[in-house]
Amino acid sequence: MAGLGEPPEETPEGLPGGGDDEYRSVVFDESFVRAARLQEYSAQERMREHARAVRSRPGWSPRVLSRPAIALVLLLLIAFSTAIYMGVRHPYEPPSTGHPEPLRMSVIPLAPQDPVPGGDAEQLFAHSPAAQFRTGGSGINLPSATRTTHFSEAQVMNALSIAKDYLVKSSLDPDVLAGGPDRQIRVLLDPDLMAQFDQSLATPAADGRHSATGWLVRFDPAKVALADPRIRVQGSMSYAESGPDALLVTTDYVFVYALRPAGNGPHAKDASLFTVRRELNFRLDREDLRLNRTEIQASTAEAGPQACSADVAGRLRPLLAGERASGQGPAGTDPYATGPAPEALCGTLATGAQPSPNTG
Repeated sequence: MAGLGEPPEETPEGLPGGGDDEYRSVVFDESFVRAARLQEYSAQERMREHARAVRSRPGWSPRVLSRPAIALVLLLLIAFSTAIYMGVRHPYEPPSTGHPEPLRMSVIPLAPQDPVPGGDAEQLFAHSPAAQFRTGGSGINLPSATRTTHFSEAQVMNALSIAKDYLVKSSLDPDVLAGGPDRQIRVLLDPDLMAQFDQSLATPAADGRHSATGWLVRFDPAKVALADPRIRVQGSMSYAESGPDALLVTTDYVFVYALRPAGNGPHAKDASLFTVRRELNFRLDREDLRLNRTEIQASTAEAGPQACSADVAGRLRPLLAGERASGQGPAGTDPYATGPAPEALCGTLATGAQPSPNTG
């Protein structure tokens, strides 16, 4: 037995050569202890009856999150999923930045070969090629609208409706026909075409760009008036894509007007028919569809009976009942003159396009 001053025969724990040497490389730092799933009870806690030596520390569990936190996570997941879905179904489409070209137009008078037939408006319609035409806007039927590669069915229908709206307001409105306000037509145009439209109506010119009658149907109210407000209409409308960013709508309609001399003269009740065939090409990009407006790329009008020599840039000039065209042709063209070339086009109105001679 060793004395009080002598060390024990065995090597004390914790000294070199002791039994804990194999664990000396393990360091139980503070972070390791805090992260332990098992925690030793204190001495006082271990003295209690049936007490365990250690207790389990709570690990991570969804239950430890508060309800607001869980709700926030769910909302973020829903928002993220919705954004992905909308991006796939409705990808962002940047607005078109192109500017439309000026409207190209031609207005062709059709000269009759014989005196213009006259009589009662209803009888004239009944004995003319327009006998089965519909009246007013009901004659402008829209084709069936179906989705295209880049446009939905609703967008196609909107394009067709805008084209019809333009035709109705520019060809059938009594105030416009009499040279009245044109604002309702102007607001349907792309802003880049408004300056050309304004110039055409303020200072019409037969240069293929600035005829008022290339935009609308207009008569001189001092010379003619409607003998029957029921204008007869028939034609067709079609559409196609112009690439991924625009739709093209093509319209080809015939409008037949019963006209009479203005005022209360002796022949004021004698009606005659005046026919205008209008072919218009509309282009509508996505911005136009959103704002209910359109670009018009080309306009062709054939109208008669008129004299070939008539200046039809500002107004159409119908020959009325009993009148006939003079033998004079269209105005001469000077190839040496500078500036835009005048429209020197004229056609002959076919006899079959007039009411039959046995009109009452």
